[in-house]
Amino acid sequence: MQDALLDGFRSVVGPANVLTGVALGPWVVEGRTPDAAVFPGSTEEVVGVLALAAEAEAPVVPWGGGTAAAVGAPAARAGVVLGLHRMSRLLEHEPGDLTATVEAGVTVAGLQAALAGRGQWLSLDPPDAERATLGGVLAADASGPRRHLYGTARDLLIGVTVVTGEGALVRGGGKVVKNVAGYDLPKLFVGSYGTLGVVVEATLKLRPRPDAERLMAVSFDRLKDAGAAARALMGSDLVPNAVELLDGAAAAAAGAGRAPGAVLVVGFDGLDEQVAWQCDELARLVAPLGGRQARALPPETWPRLAPAARAAVEPPAAVMTFVVLPMQVAETMEQGATAARARGFVSAWAAHAGVGVVRAAVAAEPAPPPPGPLAAALAEWREMAHAGGGQATLEWAPLAVKAQVPVWDDPGAAGRIMQRIKRELDPRNVLNPGRFVAGI
Repeated sequence: MQDALLDGFRSVVGPANVLTGVALGPWVVEGRTPDAAVFPGSTEEVVGVLALAAEAEAPVVPWGGGTAAAVGAPAARAGVVLGLHRMSRLLEHEPGDLTATVEAGVTVAGLQAALAGRGQWLSLDPPDAERATLGGVLAADASGPRRHLYGTARDLLIGVTVVTGEGALVRGGGKVVKNVAGYDLPKLFVGSYGTLGVVVEATLKLRPRPDAERLMAVSFDRLKDAGAAARALMGSDLVPNAVELLDGAAAAAAGAGRAPGAVLVVGFDGLDEQVAWQCDELARLVAPLGGRQARALPPETWPRLAPAARAAVEPPAAVMTFVVLPMQVAETMEQGATAARARGFVSAWAAHAGVGVVRAAVAAEPAPPPPGPLAAALAEWREMAHAGGGQATLEWAPLAVKAQVPVWDDPGAAGRIMQRIKRELDPRNVLNPGRFVAGI
């Protein structure tokens, strides 16, 4: 990297906030070391850094907590890491309106702690909330088990401030929930993996904290029966905030108990009496379907649910995420596990069963598998998802496997629209170039 560009960064953010050389170890991704790491402390500094990078056509990697840093196609070179941990202020909180405006570098756990003093919370529970930042969660559209009832980041974002690849400041949405005029610009940046702009501020919808919350687990001898129970639950009058389906390995890793087939984990929140009634009704509902040993789980089980599949085969050889119809979740898990066994692999499966999101981790015993057979297994998994009308994303894998298996599904005609939007917002292609769908 040119010394002039580094000097420009130092003049914008201060010399102490520009790192180079051996200090870059924490930001190495897939063997690629960035040229520099820059840490602005304000929106104006983000604008200045991106304007300099665009002029030099230096790639920029927006960085929150790094929890999703390895998701996506590898960049040709890492370029400049733009870290936002210095921008972590709660700018505005309107308890009466149930809204808050915060800087993007705040961690989800830190934001929840700040809101808890007013009896409110952001109804979002992404994995690793202690590290995950709000900006990173928005960029990856990350979520957890409670998405079953409360949705994802797209459903909670009402206003956003973004800096584009050329250093232009863009604001969309507003600071009130009933804001429906014009295009819904904030949602454009949710799930874009930092390829369209750097989120620096966000305004969010909040909710009052529930009086009570309980997590229940029910064991099944067969995964098929657990899937039938999940479908029966979703067709009942119960209102769960989470419906998780875990195979035996994932359930054990999450601390949800052991079962030969599967464990159905269901969450409820609300008034004490409502929660108690729904827990009792759940046990009655699933018993005729093979459910047994209905029991309450401790609160610390919640953050273990989303990463359960990966944790079950730590370290995994690869992780793949599927989006299928909710009625196909159990079938997808069974077919995928059978296909993996046929190729000599061990796999673990977990799903947000009510919304059709399935995560699978694969490993080989006792040694890491060669890239070729692993790539063939992952390709078979993807074909399995497509056969049912679903989608598959290679969430994590070694570079040698990514070279053989595309990270993202082919977006078809939508890819051309996405490429046009990319050219409009980042004409010099400096923001995470090549990382996302359709090579954007």
